[in-house]
Amino acid sequence: MIRRDPRFPFRSSRAVDLLLVLSLVALFAAPLPVAADDTEADDVAAYVRSHYTKYEERIPMRDGVRLFTAIYVPNDAGAGKTYPILMKRTPYSVGPYGAAEYPERLGPSDPYAEEGFIFVEQDVRGKFLSEGTFVNMRPLDPKQAPEGSPAGITEATDTYDTIEWLLHHVEGHNGKVGLWGISYPGFYASAGAVHSHPALAAVSPQAPIADWFWDDMHHNGAFILPLAFNFFSGFGQPRPEPTTEWADGFDHGTPDGYGFFLGVGPLSNLDKRFLHGEVEFWNQTVSHPDYDAFWQARNILPNLKGVGAAVMVVGGWFDTEDLYGPLNTYRAIERQNPGISNMLVMGPWPHGGWSRREGRSLGEADFGFATSEYYRDEVELPFFRHHLKGEADPHLPEALAFETGANRWRRFDAWPPPGLAERTLYLRDGGGLAFEPPEAAGEADDAGRADEAHDSYVSDPAKPVPYTMEITSRWARNYMTEDQRFAAWRPDVLVYESEPLEEDLTIAGPLVANLWVSTTGRDADWIVKVIDVYPEDEPRFVEDRPDRDEEDLRGTQRLVRAEVLRGRFRESFEEPKPFEPGEITRVELRLNDVLHTFRRDHKVMVQIQSTWFPFVDRNPQSWVPNIFEAKEEDFIRATHSVYRSPKHPSGVTVGVLE
Repeated sequence: MIRRDPRFPFRSSRAVDLLLVLSLVALFAAPLPVAADDTEADDVAAYVRSHYTKYEERIPMRDGVRLFTAIYVPNDAGAGKTYPILMKRTPYSVGPYGAAEYPERLGPSDPYAEEGFIFVEQDVRGKFLSEGTFVNMRPLDPKQAPEGSPAGITEATDTYDTIEWLLHHVEGHNGKVGLWGISYPGFYASAGAVHSHPALAAVSPQAPIADWFWDDMHHNGAFILPLAFNFFSGFGQPRPEPTTEWADGFDHGTPDGYGFFLGVGPLSNLDKRFLHGEVEFWNQTVSHPDYDAFWQARNILPNLKGVGAAVMVVGGWFDTEDLYGPLNTYRAIERQNPGISNMLVMGPWPHGGWSRREGRSLGEADFGFATSEYYRDEVELPFFRHHLKGEADPHLPEALAFETGANRWRRFDAWPPPGLAERTLYLRDGGGLAFEPPEAAGEADDAGRADEAHDSYVSDPAKPVPYTMEITSRWARNYMTEDQRFAAWRPDVLVYESEPLEEDLTIAGPLVANLWVSTTGRDADWIVKVIDVYPEDEPRFVEDRPDRDEEDLRGTQRLVRAEVLRGRFRESFEEPKPFEPGEITRVELRLNDVLHTFRRDHKVMVQIQSTWFPFVDRNPQSWVPNIFEAKEEDFIRATHSVYRSPKHPSGVTVGVLE
């Protein structure tokens, strides 16, 4: 039941919204769990409708702006029984709208409805039926707020004000509030924990955006083309007034994203042909190609302070959108909030895969069992039960991480695991890879100069290396476990491979590629891929693939981790710098964390290339201050060289778990 207070001169929208019978399909929303079959989904939906009463409210914030909020209260709440509040704030709609319209499920997964919570879902400021103006990744520091923003208003204050209202107006709560969300709602969960309301007891940011110069929009300065364009061509459309309608998504007219984006030509053509200056955040992205004050203000990590709730950060090792976010959100909360309960969960999942999938496989990679079901039943729900309902401590570890390659969960007291042995895999002559650095003897280049030994390739922006073999105009989710032989076959990809391992090799934590390079151009991207090469005699039976009796893994080059650095940012992301043609230059590329075991008899491979299309936009390779403004004639072929000499040893540094 919702209590009325004469101090708040507004009314529930229930009577008005009874006329709205609308079920929205949120194309870019955080993924919802999928029931095993239609019957199970119907059972969950029927349970929600029969056991909960829905209220729709417009909750006032401290500046008077009202945020549309759907509240689902158990029918027995307040009748001698209390429940905690579990809240999600989202830019992706809290529909279906109308107090008589119920969703198919409530909370992160199916069991939550029967478990019993007061569920609260809120359209954030400026989205759908909420008032106000929407700001992408609204800065948490009010001093960095965009011009014209209401003074002192952040997503943290909106969360605080919402909790305060709920505590005074919703009957049957136990005084404790939980907050969760996946992807963009994960950012709102992180933001809501900052200088948190005293009643906020548990927060779970899942695949949270942390800094959009590294999450989604860019990776180390390189623009993530299909994700950014496909997302903002719909999500970025202006919303002049409250609405229940989604903007139309972009129609590429073809499933071939590689062909579509290559055919468009320079990035500037995307706005000229399709967006027509109407997408504000795209315009802002174009105007801010470097990591300037615009992007720095949208970095939530330095502001994750004053967190009083227990925190569980969740991410997926194979999340093509937000892998940087959970790893660095965990680190920032740990560093800036000593003494709180803060844990990290990393599973073998794509974006949101822990919520909607079994988690047994991804693409051609099989993990042996339903990892997502284990997480939902043994980790996530016990976390909320303990902190919101006072049930028994599930004794969860500081870090729970899935070890790919070995296919098992590992528990650690910290992340990265303490005691890692730092070792470097060096590029060697003849396409070799070894822990021993190159020696002068036998490491000479074709001209006999041992201190200049290197490998070269011609990078042509007109014929970029694809990042996946999948034909899709969106972004491939399975590419992060994809067999990389299609890339190894190309002449513009360097390949280095170790000898077969004599024993298992487990690496954990971040990877760092230190390359000595030169180019005939003035700019270049550097993509480094770490790969697990299967033996030539390793077939495997796959039980869940009825279409084939055996998956042949012999010689598979399974991608473990890959990342890109836009070379102009090798010294500073704020102040780009061109290369001097022919000059040997050091570039350092940090790859996101891993926990992976290379089995005995497997090999470790490193691939190096300079295009990764269309996942990463094309670098012109000539010097253009703003690549978003590059012209067709700016795109040139260039010869890139990677050095592997005693004087200039290139390699990838890993943390070995012993």
